[in-house]
Amino acid sequence: MSPPSRRLQTKPVITCLKTFLISYSLIFWFTGVILLAVGVWGKVSLEAYISLASEESTNAPYVLIGTGATIVIFGLFGCFATCRGSPWMLKLYAMFLTLVFLAELVAGVSGFIFRHEVRHRFKLHCCGVKNYTDWSETAYFKDNGIPASCCKPSANCSPENLKDMDKAGKEVYRTGCFALVTTVMEGNLGIIAGISFGIAFFQLIGIFLACCLSRYITNNQYEMV
Repeated sequence: MSPPSRRLQTKPVITCLKTFLISYSLIFWFTGVILLAVGVWGKVSLEAYISLASEESTNAPYVLIGTGATIVIFGLFGCFATCRGSPWMLKLYAMFLTLVFLAELVAGVSGFIFRHEVRHRFKLHCCGVKNYTDWSETAYFKDNGIPASCCKPSANCSPENLKDMDKAGKEVYRTGCFALVTTVMEGNLGIIAGISFGIAFFQLIGIFLACCLSRYITNNQYEMV
């Protein structure tokens, strides 16, 4: 059994690590909520753009939804494991954070592939892949016409006009989105790389905190024997 003074020195360290790890887990949980929301938004709002950009459907929204939901669940698990002070739970949490790091790499790659489908988030004033007439070859156009998101701010984009390619040409942006989105993405690759590095570093912090807390709790239990 170790001296009482040593145990008293260990407890403040454990309390400090618990505080940091709970704060980390809450931030981690919040990032999961964001990924989940983006995935749902991409699936619900960009279905037409997905069919236009490629004949094959993309799994990017599902990857984001799955990753976000898993992060939300394990973020709560991390808070619970920290409050309980269970070494095996903390080790499991650290293992999960390692897996999440790999999953985020997959999500990042999927997001890069998904970049052509989020052009209206950049407000680039464009329509279609090459130009607005690309919509005429899609099933979406037969039922709905050209999407209202292609309309100019002061345009008269009635459903009838959007279903008539000649009339729609006067009301929507005529420039295609592929080149514009590519230019924006290429111009921000440095920012994207920085964010990716920041996410990776953030995961390492969580793994370090969980492992350290598990070790201190285990050592403290042995010291009390």
